[in-house]
Amino acid sequence: MLALIKNINLGLAFFLELALLASFGYWGFTTNWGTIARFGLGLGIPVLVAIIWGCFEAPRANWPLPEPWHLLLKLALFGLGVAALFVAGRRELSITFAVIFIINTILAYVWAQ
Repeated sequence: MLALIKNINLGLAFFLELALLASFGYWGFTTNWGTIARFGLGLGIPVLVAIIWGCFEAPRANWPLPEPWHLLLKLALFGLGVAALFVAGRRELSITFAVIFIINTILAYVWAQ
């Protein structure tokens, strides 16, 4: 049973990563900076975050960071994602996102995932 819960936690981590990209995209598309800027931010920021994630945070990253830098970058990216949702007016969603991320990350470290 514990193996199933651990696998669910890993799957949740993947969906949280996708939600992170979506939160940056949502923020970018809801800014009041004009159409071109909204498209640039709504598409560009998620791509930039995906590149950073792929280079340093992904399981098969080209340049994996040692602890504690791995955790600090992860906290910074997700913190900015939560802030992006909050600033975009999705306060309840940002709090929910933060709580789920915190629980998922704690379990991942306790279970050495």
